[in-house]
Amino acid sequence: MPGDPKTPPNRPGLGRLFDEVPELYDRVRPGYPDELFADLADVTGLDETSAVLEVGCGTGQATRSLAALGCPVTAVEPGEGMAALARRRTAGFRNVRIETSTFEEWDDRGRRFDVLVAASSWHWVDPAIGWRRAYDVLRPGGWTALLGNVVVRRPGEPEVYAETADLHERFSPGNPGWGHPPLEDDVRGTDEGWGLVDDPGGLFGPTVVRWYPAVQWLDADGFADLLRSTSLYRGLDRDVREPLLDAVAERIRTRMGDRVPRRYLSVLRVGRRAG
Repeated sequence: MPGDPKTPPNRPGLGRLFDEVPELYDRVRPGYPDELFADLADVTGLDETSAVLEVGCGTGQATRSLAALGCPVTAVEPGEGMAALARRRTAGFRNVRIETSTFEEWDDRGRRFDVLVAASSWHWVDPAIGWRRAYDVLRPGGWTALLGNVVVRRPGEPEVYAETADLHERFSPGNPGWGHPPLEDDVRGTDEGWGLVDDPGGLFGPTVVRWYPAVQWLDADGFADLLRSTSLYRGLDRDVREPLLDAVAERIRTRMGDRVPRRYLSVLRVGRRAG
């Protein structure tokens, strides 16, 4: 079961898609390692004087790590429920401002930034607008950083989709999103460019790409909740999604000992504004 799709349908519906379950999203979705943010600061020169713009902050998982670096953070989030939770989660930081808007429609009011960060959100931005907008809101020499978590598998390791493919086909036959996660070593080989999003052309220079392995261990109910928080499953009708996830959870309990791994590679992709 891969992560969020490469080309998401109904981009304007993103806020509603995740806004249904902000608390669940915040509880179960994996964050990003401290090492990633240390590398981000090292590569970009980010410090307490750097102005950071975060695009699609969700519930503020990455926002909190950025704020902990001491820099002022302006975060833009289209979902009102997600933004409200992010404000609560970052209330202890005086250097965070969260504004509710899509990036495409956001009023920058002439503000310019040193680093733009998008954590598992850039694929939801219209590529015809996003890269040019990123270029325009960054100061000369500024950086764009795309953060993500790629679901992967290792040979011989128990993997939930392999044990539940029949259930997925039973409840949602022929869904193009179903499929085994890629092998970790294959993903590590994709260490150039911007990953699965559209290329920015000449707007940004060569990328620096770094990988960070991580794993979540979950029981049956926890794994089902994790799937509930992803766009692939949120996009299903409730009367399909819930019986499917109930069946997946039961399979994990009965065949996989009620404890399964969800393996990730967190990734940092950073490129400098050209000119």
